[in-house]
Amino acid sequence: MTAVENDADVIVVGAGPGGSATAYHLARHGVRVLLLEKTEFPREKVCGDGLTPRAVRQLVRMGVDTSEEAGWLHNRGLRVIGGGVRLELDWPDLASFPNYGLVRTRLDFDDLLAQRAVAAGAKLCTSVNVTGPVLDPDGRAIGVEAEVGPEKAPATFHAPLVVAADGVSGRFPLALGLAKREDRPIGVAVRRYYRCPAKHDDNYLESWLELRSKDSGDNLLPGYGWIFGLGDGRVNVGLGVLNSSSAFGKTNYRRLLTDWLANTPAEWGMTDETNAEGPILGAALPMGFNRVPHYTRGVMLVGDSGGMVNPFNGEGIAYAMESGELAAEIAVQALARPGGAERERALAAYPTELKARFGGYYRLGGIFVKLIGRPEIMRIATRHGMPHPMLMRFVLKLLANLTDPRGGDAMDRVINAMTKVAPAV
Repeated sequence: MTAVENDADVIVVGAGPGGSATAYHLARHGVRVLLLEKTEFPREKVCGDGLTPRAVRQLVRMGVDTSEEAGWLHNRGLRVIGGGVRLELDWPDLASFPNYGLVRTRLDFDDLLAQRAVAAGAKLCTSVNVTGPVLDPDGRAIGVEAEVGPEKAPATFHAPLVVAADGVSGRFPLALGLAKREDRPIGVAVRRYYRCPAKHDDNYLESWLELRSKDSGDNLLPGYGWIFGLGDGRVNVGLGVLNSSSAFGKTNYRRLLTDWLANTPAEWGMTDETNAEGPILGAALPMGFNRVPHYTRGVMLVGDSGGMVNPFNGEGIAYAMESGELAAEIAVQALARPGGAERERALAAYPTELKARFGGYYRLGGIFVKLIGRPEIMRIATRHGMPHPMLMRFVLKLLANLTDPRGGDAMDRVINAMTKVAPAV
């Protein structure tokens, strides 16, 4: 077999938050990284644009300036609306996480992270559409096939390790035969931007646990909603529906969004189409490790490609960046070993560590998804849980996965014990 000259030590497919975080942390350790992105920056992504303290921590670890002067809108916590109650819950004060969240549109957020990776030493190539892996005779990935530029010129890139961070579509892992698991939760979210001076600079992320249209009476619309101020005169408004709901796959989600917004106060302006900016766009939310294994045959899966969205709250960016940092740390150690069994032993630590970190928590999230998919349970939970601020503070910590792993308060200890006891997914 002829030896192949490698274009990089690691090829990262996809320059979203997970891919850029992976590339940044690899490059920071002196690894030669090729970061391949199929589009050009800046580019839009369907997202709520809201970041919890868990995501903020990852930005800080990448050296990102998260000050308001740098264009970020800070928030104090989560405003929850449901059961006839409106409750404002501040992010918890913890040693492990900052006590503020952020909002920024994906239009420049992804570009900013990609540039952090470049500043650390990664080589970013845009308009490179990766079409599949290059395999050695043993079926191990040793590079990628791609189409480059508007003319779609064929190209091949080689590296001893590939990181798939190509998002929910997961075309690269699919080419390796890694299909999504149907027994794991998945959601669908739609969102739209509106000009809304009344709420654009809100210092709380707003979550609606109950959605009603003007003519629905006491009947709830399926799903949950959000309104996140962007600080620039606009808000990001959207809703999500989980596959545990009977409405999943049988509903016009765009119509669902406009039906809900028709019941919001007129002064917010979200009932007026002239205030809308852009169309209603949708995306899938792959949850609870719905694609495994996270390492196989020279390929590591990061973020949405590995189904790492939090089933409790639909958050994906924090877990994409966190898994990217973990993948980088393990890849650095693996590449320092000779190829073969010794390197494979090091790479096998990646899925093991992911499972240890999130497996029990995601198992609990799967149970949660099944429960809230039943409207009668959701109604009871909101009506009896919302009036109790102490209980809701516990729920906030659980849903946002914000606890101190050591020490912490009684809530932290209970949540940490629950995730350890739960069998990992």
